[in-house]
This record gives sequence, C-alpha cells and structure tokens, in this order.
Amino acid sequence: MPIEPLAIGVCSWSLQVKSVPELKRLMDQLGVDVVQIACGDPHHAAWDEGDKLPEAARAAGFRMTGAMLGFPGEDYTTPQTIKKSGGFGDPATRPERLERLKWALDRTCALGLSDLMLHAGFLPEPGEPDRKSFLDTLAKVSQLAKEKSVTIAFETGQETADLLKLTLEELKCPNLKVNFDPANMLLYEKGDPIRAVEVLGPQIQSVHVKDAVMTKVPGTWGDEVPLGKGQVDIKKFIQTLKKVGFRGALCIEREVGDQEQRVADIAHGIRYLKECLAE
Repeated sequence: MPIEPLAIGVCSWSLQVKSVPELKRLMDQLGVDVVQIACGDPHHAAWDEGDKLPEAARAAGFRMTGAMLGFPGEDYTTPQTIKKSGGFGDPATRPERLERLKWALDRTCALGLSDLMLHAGFLPEPGEPDRKSFLDTLAKVSQLAKEKSVTIAFETGQETADLLKLTLEELKCPNLKVNFDPANMLLYEKGDPIRAVEVLGPQIQSVHVKDAVMTKVPGTWGDEVPLGKGQVDIKKFIQTLKKVGFRGALCIEREVGDQEQRVADIAHGIRYLKECLAE
C-alpha cells in the first residue's frame, strides 16, 4: 500500500527489537503501521530472521518507507570518535564499507524498497585535502545504488546544511538525497534545523523526527529529549517541511533509554505530531 503524505511512523531500531513479530507487536501497540527499517547488519540492529528478514518484513503487514544502514566500527561515544569513524570519512575503511553498501543495496531491493539511508561521514570543506577523494567515494556510492535503482539519503548533522547542499550540487548525482534529522543539527552543533530545512528542501527524501537540547560544553554531546521538549521547535519544523513541499513520512527516532522508556516516549511523540499536523 502507498504511504500517504506526512504519515506518522517509527524507526525500527528505536524500538530495540530483534524480530519482525516483536516489531509488529510494538507498532500495533503504538497504533502506527509505517516504519523505516534497519537493514539488519550484525553490527547495527541485527534481526533474528537473518537472511530471511526481507521475506518476513514484507509479509508482516506494515508499510516500510526505506532501509537504514550502519557501518561496523562507527563509534558514537563522543563527537570526536564518530568524526574519526563515521561513514566514509576514514580512507582506510572505504573499501570494506563500499562492500557493506553493496550488501545493503541488495537487502533494500529484497525488502521491496528503493530508498537507503546512511551517514556519509563528516564532509570535508572545499579546499581541504581529502575532499576530492571523499567526493569520488560518494560518486561511487551513487553509481552502485543507481545500478540497483536505489536512492541514497545521507543523514544530516555531521555537516552544515550549506556544506551538504554544496556537496550534492558538486556531485550532480540525482539519486543522492537527504535524510533530514533536525535534532542532529543541534547535537553536532551544525546550525539551526529550521533554516536547514529551507536550505535543503528539494533534496529532502526522508525524515527522522527527533528533538534535542544543545550542549553547554563545546565538543560534547547535547541531550536527546522527547518531541516538543527540546530546542528544535517541532511544530515549526513540521510547518517548514510542508512549506518546502516535503511529502514523505514522519518517522520518529528515539535513541535514549531502555525499551519501555523508548516506547513511552515514541507514544508521546505520536500524540504530539498529531497535534502539530492538526494545526
């Protein structure tokens, strides 16, 4: 079934599930049937179904917006550790991560999906020595995805909106888009998320709805908080998404707390988003 514009959904990994039946049970409990689903890499939100995940997910009765890939070795302990280990940032890990991407593209297709989300890594600024080789790698990502008719959406936060926009314009790859996470803009201290929506509008392919409070100590993480309790201004975020013409799903992401707390926070987020959409 098609997904209606601005439908409310969840990110599977936020529910800390390990099987499709568990995911379905919690989605039913929350009253949603839209999900952005983890690919199931053993290093990121693994599934008990293993290689049979696509078949099980397709038969489960929920609607999937796209798949999410995490790479082995990505370390989110501090902003500094993820800068060193995230995405395609480290030249030494690029070959193995391109291989992992190939696996994820096959899985995305097996899930019956055409969108794959991931973190590209911290993009070098123009003039920095590694920028050309980094962009060459992202062009390779585009080509591999094009061969499978998949769109890649790079998650926001590890660079400013202006740098991401400039990079996509330089690459000129129509199948490279944006997975917009407003809280990440604050957590990584990369600018105002509302302005970032306006900058990146036409390139936004998918959305993680998440809220946060910025750190008061530069170089450390801020705090992720339930929707409406942070500094994103979720109501204005939704209004701005509408303004720039975004028509995709609103997938709530929650990455703090145990499973019970996350489910409660996501239930709150669903109620809050319904209020935002009704205004």
